[in-house]
Amino acid sequence: MADLKRFRDAMTRFMLSYRFGIDEIMTKIDILKTEFEHLHEYSPIEHVSSRLKTPQSILTKARRRGIPVTMTSIQENILDIAGVRVVCSFINDAYALADLLTAQRDLTVVQVKDYIKHPKSNGYKSLHLIVKVPVFLSSSVEDVHVELQIRTIAMDFWASLEHKIYYKFDQDVPADMLDELAAAAHTASELDERMQRIHHDVAALKPVAPPDDLRNVRLPAALDEFLGNGQDQH
Repeated sequence: MADLKRFRDAMTRFMLSYRFGIDEIMTKIDILKTEFEHLHEYSPIEHVSSRLKTPQSILTKARRRGIPVTMTSIQENILDIAGVRVVCSFINDAYALADLLTAQRDLTVVQVKDYIKHPKSNGYKSLHLIVKVPVFLSSSVEDVHVELQIRTIAMDFWASLEHKIYYKFDQDVPADMLDELAAAAHTASELDERMQRIHHDVAALKPVAPPDDLRNVRLPAALDEFLGNGQDQH
C-alpha cells in the first residue's frame, strides 16, 4: 500500500511538473501578447492553446519506441509531453515570436524543426521548437521540456482539417483525398505569402510620426489629473 502511494505521488509530481512547464511558457507568451497590444499598434499573436499528454498516451509512446518505462528515461526521450501552440498572423511573425521567446535567458533551446521552410511530405507546415524551462517547486527546481508549435492561421486551418480527415478515415485516407489535401496545402502556402506581401506593403505606406509629435499627444484625463496637469505640486 505504501509503495502504491509513493508511486502515485511520484506520478502526480511528474505530471504536475509538465503542467507547470506549460504555465511558465504560457505566461511568457501572455506577457509578450499584452505588451504588443498595449505598447505597439500590432500584435503578432492571434491565439494560444496548450495540451498535456495523458499518462496512458505517454506509456503507449514509450512502449512503441522501445523506451524503458521509467520516469527518468521518459523525461530524457519523450520531449513532447507538454505542448504549446501559438497561431500568428503572418510567416514573419512566427519567426519573430520564436526569436523573442528563445532569447529569454531562462529558456534553453533543445531542438528546432522548421517545417515552414521544409514542409513535411503531406504539406504540413509549422515551426517546432523543443525548449527547456525551469520549474521552481517547493523542494527542487525541475528542468521541463515543452514543445512549441508556432504557425500561421492558414497553416493551423490546414493542419486542423488534415487531422480531422485522418481521424475520420482511421489513418487510411483515400489517395484522391490525399491529393486534395496536398493541393490545399499549396493553396494555403500561397495565401500566406500573398498576405505577407500585403502586410508589408501596408506597413510601408504608413507614415512615421516625428519624435517631436509625441510631446503633443494628449494624456487621458485621469492620468493628466494625476500628474497635476503638468504643474509642480511642491
